[in-house]
Amino acid sequence: MEHENPSIFDFELKLIYEYFSNFERQGPGSPEMTIKALSFIDNHTQESKILDIGCGTGGQTMTIAQNTKGNITGIEIFPDFIDTFNSNAKKRGLQNRMNGIVGSMDSLPFHDEEFDIIWSEGAIYNIGFERGLNEWRKYLKKGGYIAVTDTAWFTEKRPTEIEDYWKVHYPGITTISNNVSMMQKAGYVPVAAFTLPENCWIENYFVPQAPVQEKFLKKYSGNKSAEEFIKNHCRYEEEMYHKYKEYYGYVFYIGKKFV
Repeated sequence: MEHENPSIFDFELKLIYEYFSNFERQGPGSPEMTIKALSFIDNHTQESKILDIGCGTGGQTMTIAQNTKGNITGIEIFPDFIDTFNSNAKKRGLQNRMNGIVGSMDSLPFHDEEFDIIWSEGAIYNIGFERGLNEWRKYLKKGGYIAVTDTAWFTEKRPTEIEDYWKVHYPGITTISNNVSMMQKAGYVPVAAFTLPENCWIENYFVPQAPVQEKFLKKYSGNKSAEEFIKNHCRYEEEMYHKYKEYYGYVFYIGKKFV
């Protein structure tokens, strides 16, 4: 089967938003993995300030809020995602500790050393792992923590098909050891790195998409952009994962800003 293999950035942003607004999470993950990452972070208190970059609608942010006592700011480029974020926080009675704002991760509107924890699940790829670690570091207090997930190679060698797929979707993808090395060079003490299990992709990411895809295609019947988005991005992404999941996946990295 031939695929054009376009990047997600090639599709209409309004279609991407509408599609992914149907899900609690906009990428692979789970509450269990968010909580596991939090377990490596010491000394968060009621006074802690936490920033979730690329927060989406706030699925993981709610888990952070329910397992910490500090104040959390979520920042996301899609205004409608932020509306959902703030609405969900209010529904859970967390609006006094959580606030979502619209903004771009490559131009953050914060002060130096403002946060105790910087979080980002499935979003740092938008500017690149190395760039994100370096640019976001200044917003962390000395001794503060960063916790991010990013796609990584599990092996040194892999089939050409999956290599080519990721060259289009994320040219910066590299191995876990290279990312840990980048974290250290950026001025963090690497605290932990662990892979996300398959259920974070399959049960929590791909399975919920199937019924939404059918409704989406029915609504946009005849819309070439919508049809190509489902076929050449969503379904192709799932096909590649099932075929090559032993070669790559998401990894959680936790680092402490070196004093």
